[in-house]
Amino acid sequence: MTSSDVVILGGGPGGYAAAIRSAQLGLSVVLIDEAEIGGTCLHRGCIPTKALLHAAEIADAARTAAQFGVNATFDGVDPEKLYGFKNTVVSRLHKGLSGLIAALGITVVNGRGRLTGPTTVEVDGTTITGRSIVLATGSAPKVPGAIEMSDRVLTSDQALELNRIPESAIILGGGVIGVEFASLWASFGTKVTVVEALPRLVPNEDVAISTYLERLLRRRRITAKTGARVTAVKSDDEAVQVTLESGDVLNADVLLVAVGRAPRTVGLGLEEIGVTVDGGLVVTDDELRTSVPSVYAIGDIVGGLQLAHRAFQHGIFVAERIAGRDAELVADAGIPRVTYCHPEIASIGLTEEAAREQYGDGVETVTYDLAGNGRSQILKASGAVKLVVDPAGAVVGVHMIGAGVSELIGEAQLLYNLGVKAAEAARFVHAHPTQNEALGEALMAVSGAPLHLHG
Repeated sequence: MTSSDVVILGGGPGGYAAAIRSAQLGLSVVLIDEAEIGGTCLHRGCIPTKALLHAAEIADAARTAAQFGVNATFDGVDPEKLYGFKNTVVSRLHKGLSGLIAALGITVVNGRGRLTGPTTVEVDGTTITGRSIVLATGSAPKVPGAIEMSDRVLTSDQALELNRIPESAIILGGGVIGVEFASLWASFGTKVTVVEALPRLVPNEDVAISTYLERLLRRRRITAKTGARVTAVKSDDEAVQVTLESGDVLNADVLLVAVGRAPRTVGLGLEEIGVTVDGGLVVTDDELRTSVPSVYAIGDIVGGLQLAHRAFQHGIFVAERIAGRDAELVADAGIPRVTYCHPEIASIGLTEEAAREQYGDGVETVTYDLAGNGRSQILKASGAVKLVVDPAGAVVGVHMIGAGVSELIGEAQLLYNLGVKAAEAARFVHAHPTQNEALGEALMAVSGAPLHLHG
């Protein structure tokens, strides 16, 4: 029997963050995972998709080089080198993470853990005990029961391992994963159709951002069918066929099922030891403690945003609490949200609709079009920055779409989480020429002193 202060099930962002911070605080740690440390984020999610999306940007740059007076041509994609680049990035980060974990003296156990008591976990017949147990088992792609997977019907896991670029693709789901794959495949020359059951793409974003995205995707010849439901999916060795409720029949090389992710909580022995689970999600209190006091749950298995950086925060918070330290969680509304399609989407806080529901008619908004931003003109980037301000003048929502806006969300999260008033923030200087100026222009505009506002 092995014993430690903390036993963690799952080596993804939440699990390894909890392990690292616990070890830094002097606690002994056992980290259990049936796959490689790093989880979905490092191996099948955040990092590999963004590596491919960067390659897609290179492809787009080659196509449009002549607009900038540069002679270049796009001659296609070498899938072997493309996926080799992606795998090299993942491998280097995995090596670095593994080295850090080893240097901190964290014990890593490869296998599937199952709780057998409030302080015990069984892995392949071996019992491991811990004063505290942290559940960080993450999530997996969700597949509707009526859809049968095949070589042509894929989840994001399989899509990241394709050895070819599909000539055509249907993507079921217009959320973050769906539009990211639509973007990268379109950049590589794939004819893409996105099918979304809800009335708009990226439905969790502000309506104005969804509208911008749909317009900009149309310019890239990506077809979006919103308010569309699938009634049948068939596939064979040659193609996949998708029938919609409207009667439309779509045909393509592949179908990507991107309708969300489901928590990995089945078979962990949770209910047997008294941990409350609701719809697959683990129920926790405000300190991420489950109904069993010695057991915590973090990341995607806890209701809310399914983001790696949310899991990081959860892992650090729980480690601090287990070590007896004061710690505070940032609420989901205060966590940055980014979709790495082209153009990028970045947002934080309340949408205009949610703000009006909470604060009433005193809410103010302003939208600054990137057409008025010098750096965006240089980059030939379209998009906008939208601010939502409450009746007291505080910034309660920032919503951005455009090239590179993921790099602007750092300032935006400070505005929101610190409750900064727009008029106070508007006096600070933003370097010129940067896209960051767009946020500064929006702050000036909503404070009644616009400088270069374009509606």
